[in-house]
Amino acid sequence: MRDVTRDATHDVTHYVSAAPHRRSFLKYTGALGAAAAISSSLSACSSGPESTNDTGGGAGGANSTLTAVIGYGNDGSWDPTQTASAFSMAANNHIYEGLLDTDPISREPYAALATAVPGDLSSTSWKFTLRAGATFHDGKPVTADDVVFVFDRILDPNTQTLAKGFFASWLKEVKKVDAQNVELVLKFPFPEGVSRLTLAKIMPKHVFSQPGGWEDAIKGKAIGSGPYRQTAHHPKSNTTFEAFAAYNGPRKAAFKKMNWMTIVDAAPRVAKISGSSAGAQIADNIPYANIQQLKSGGMDVQGGAGMNNLFLMFNTKRKPFDDVRVRQALHYAIDTGKMVEVALKGHGKPSSSFLNEANPSYRAAKVVYDYDPDKAKALLKAAGVSGLKIEILSVNVSWIVDCLPTIKASWDAIGVETTLNPQETTAVFTKMDQKQDYQVVSAASNPNQFGLDADLIMHYNYGPQNLWMGYARWADNSVAKQLFKDMDRATQEPDPEKKKAMIQDYIDVVAEEAVLYPVVHNELMTAWDPKKLVGIRAQPYPGINLLQAKWV
Repeated sequence: MRDVTRDATHDVTHYVSAAPHRRSFLKYTGALGAAAAISSSLSACSSGPESTNDTGGGAGGANSTLTAVIGYGNDGSWDPTQTASAFSMAANNHIYEGLLDTDPISREPYAALATAVPGDLSSTSWKFTLRAGATFHDGKPVTADDVVFVFDRILDPNTQTLAKGFFASWLKEVKKVDAQNVELVLKFPFPEGVSRLTLAKIMPKHVFSQPGGWEDAIKGKAIGSGPYRQTAHHPKSNTTFEAFAAYNGPRKAAFKKMNWMTIVDAAPRVAKISGSSAGAQIADNIPYANIQQLKSGGMDVQGGAGMNNLFLMFNTKRKPFDDVRVRQALHYAIDTGKMVEVALKGHGKPSSSFLNEANPSYRAAKVVYDYDPDKAKALLKAAGVSGLKIEILSVNVSWIVDCLPTIKASWDAIGVETTLNPQETTAVFTKMDQKQDYQVVSAASNPNQFGLDADLIMHYNYGPQNLWMGYARWADNSVAKQLFKDMDRATQEPDPEKKKAMIQDYIDVVAEEAVLYPVVHNELMTAWDPKKLVGIRAQPYPGINLLQAKWV
């Protein structure tokens, strides 16, 4: 197997939206591998210092530049209604505001552009007053027209956006009351929706309604009302920010300037924050093998355990993977304990549900794939399968590649001859888009970027129009059709405990069918210099959030 050093920048979360037309899919959702196709147009956004230059980030102090190293590409889409890019989503959280935003860890909503969280979340009408004096980074005031502009795009039946999948099922319309007030009209009571409002970043209509405005947003143009404004954007290099002096919201900028460098490869990323001459104060996506080295050098290294996972996806139109017993057998055969110990260095857990154990809606599934090679053999025998040969088509994310030998050894041990075929993520999913034949795909995903809401997470992965189900070729299955109905009923259930139970029940079906299902959930590691920064909290999803951080 070739040496692969790229880290989880290829996380498939960055690639798959709820429903966009695939023709524009890579362009919109921030795929690193698609950058070559659009880098020439992105270069128009470049100005200011390159990341290789000294930006004064080493000393700390009120007037210093905070330098961060992000292990994901900055050359994906920056359009907040479309992107799932780790870099641009994290940056947009500092540049833009929603009516409400959420705490990066607890995901509790707080008033951002709006003055208050609605008092009655069971109502089908939520009214919001915009913060007095809120302005965009170009000096123009934020108005109700800007709010309606963004939501009209999201709810437009003729425009496919990632955000549509998070809103269209429950939000009917957004109406202007007057210049400073808006009303959200819901199709039915949906309290969970209040946390999703952070996914609708309010953008200036006078900028992005212009011809080519949305294309400019994709390419990296970012003008919001948040505490930091974008000052330069160099695709594949860095993006710079400075504190927005006119910001009057709840989480003011603590750093006069920031320089976020994109360093995808693990070794130079770790080197940038290592030793006495470290050029950065914080980095995400730290490889497990480097944790002790960084700690010994005085860095604080902490993990966030969440939905980040290695999953298997089967081509259910190809025999014998149309047989649920075969899919189950291959999950039972995997020595997940060894995978966690050897590949993840203890920073993970075998999955016991589609959701990770920390999710508020978690319950162990009725079918848990504990390591049981004898059961795997029995299931294959019951399915009449022998002499099976499998090629695993895999993304080449470094930690996924580290896990693959355990899968191969486990499957070989039950008589399934296994070949590993790791490739660039764009190559893997281009094959999916072109409906090329395959047997099994192994990749990484983390829907926690969008929230902890189990309804959101499950609809992100399962649904009749979902890209994932198109890839697995399962949406027309009778079990799938009933699953999708059960999911829709759970969305509309007003009683929180009943809804939770309904979601847990249909996750049992997802577990039993094992069409697209996690093998392990793992931690994402963040490192920072505690002698220079305080207020850092490690996220269980890609990127960083510095809205509550400050210099020591």
